[in-house]
Amino acid sequence: MKNYFTSESVTEGHPDKVCDLISDTILDAVLSCDVNGRVACEALTSRGLVMVAGEISTNCYIEIPRLVRNLLKDIGYDDPSIGFDYESCGVITAIQEQSPDIALGVDTGGAGDQGLMFGFACDETKELMPLPIMLAHKLARRLTQVRKERMLTYLWPDGKSQVSVEYEGQKPKRVDAVIIGAHHAKSVDTKKLQKDIKKLVIDYIVPKELMDENTKIFINATGRFEVGGPVSDTGVTGRKIIVDTYGGYGHHGGGAFSGKDPSKVDRSASYMGRYIAKNIVAAGIASQCEVQLSYCIGVAEPVSVSINTFGSSKFDEEKIAKAVRDIFPLTPKEISQELNLLRPIYRKTAAYGHFGREEEGFRWEDTDKVDKIKSILK
Repeated sequence: MKNYFTSESVTEGHPDKVCDLISDTILDAVLSCDVNGRVACEALTSRGLVMVAGEISTNCYIEIPRLVRNLLKDIGYDDPSIGFDYESCGVITAIQEQSPDIALGVDTGGAGDQGLMFGFACDETKELMPLPIMLAHKLARRLTQVRKERMLTYLWPDGKSQVSVEYEGQKPKRVDAVIIGAHHAKSVDTKKLQKDIKKLVIDYIVPKELMDENTKIFINATGRFEVGGPVSDTGVTGRKIIVDTYGGYGHHGGGAFSGKDPSKVDRSASYMGRYIAKNIVAAGIASQCEVQLSYCIGVAEPVSVSINTFGSSKFDEEKIAKAVRDIFPLTPKEISQELNLLRPIYRKTAAYGHFGREEEGFRWEDTDKVDKIKSILK
């Protein structure tokens, strides 16, 4: 049997991603004026409605409805004919302060919750990410680009991509299937849309050498995608955690990122896991690396550190794990300092993946620990 792996991505206009963006926009607003603010904020959106709920402790005032409406306008929900627009939708808030029981542990430098987090890297792409998810993200970003730059004036904000890659052993061999769902106006002809998307999105992103006559391409496979966004599907923060990470490659601890400040190890420790795994692969220690970190609420140091190189390293994994503890700071406070997480950078993370985004300047994508890793292990 042939070996395949498939990953998907979604555009910023997808209902779940709208909610992730709302949550992280609110987090950025808090961090912009209060680096010690605590945020655990989630959103839900449906036809004509956005609801924001959660726990926020801060010394600054945040005008949440205004932030939500400005974001929806930026995404492209600015036309009533789409069925959902920033001016007419209702915005409801239900915000309270963080529990003082949690603050007892977090204020002293401990983790904001228990949990297990994973980081991953592999040498399939220059970003040291799995190829299926990188292609899926690039397709989704391109779909948004051709819409926002008015190359295709009939496109609307919602959209999805999916890529299936055939592997030969552990190495990508070819792209077997590409799926695009493009939200569009009623006026466009289906065949024209499919031709335009093939030329301006798929052919623009997927390398020709990975495509062949047997590559399957599906563009709006039902024929039409006129009804999209919150009109067609309820969105909730944290419902695209596989899209946010590695596209199903490796494990996931189950915790979402968006709307959580860095004291929540669901976010900060996952970023550190990626930072560690990427530096190990960049150092040539392994061609694949998965890092697991686990924490207890109120306790600073991780309960466990585990390394899995899937047989791709000549070094003992216990030795690699010991080197990780020696090189990388692993308490929530140290992670925030090392990765410079107390900044309003999170809206940019909320769509098109949190990892492999080297052009964004995210600190967890740096490979500045390579020499230290080599010196200890080699």
